Amino acid sequence: MTLQLKIDTSKRVELVDITSQVQEEVRKSEIPEGICLISTRHTTAGIIINENETGLKDDIMDLLNRLVPASAGYRHDLLDNNADSHLRAVLLGASEGLPVSEGKLELGTWQRIFFAEMDGPRSRTVNVTLLRAERYKE
Repeated sequence: MTLQLKIDTSKRVELVDITSQVQEEVRKSEIPEGICLISTRHTTAGIIINENETGLKDDIMDLLNRLVPASAGYRHDLLDNNADSHLRAVLLGASEGLPVSEGKLELGTWQRIFFAEMDGPRSRTVNVTLLRAERYKE
């Protein structure tokens, strides 16, 4: 089963915590055991899992700015002027997979799921694909 979450971002670059929305979809699916794949088809966005702490989120943004500064002479900027957004998304990745156990996402104590906007503000879509695990019988 695949469903879509709509995300409206408000900044050019930001991390949006989507954990609650994803957890709610897992709950509504009534899948007791399986895998949840969270993905985006946008080439200037990513999906990451980390802690939702303000200083750490700022550190992640600072790291991306240092690794991939805006307007650094990228060839793609001649077309769309957003090459840094694409390159940052390459570093972050477009998906994350998590186990579902007893009808809930298996996340660590501090882990949260983020939609990483690199070229906003925009209206975005996040796919949540849920796969039910079948019991193995000998």
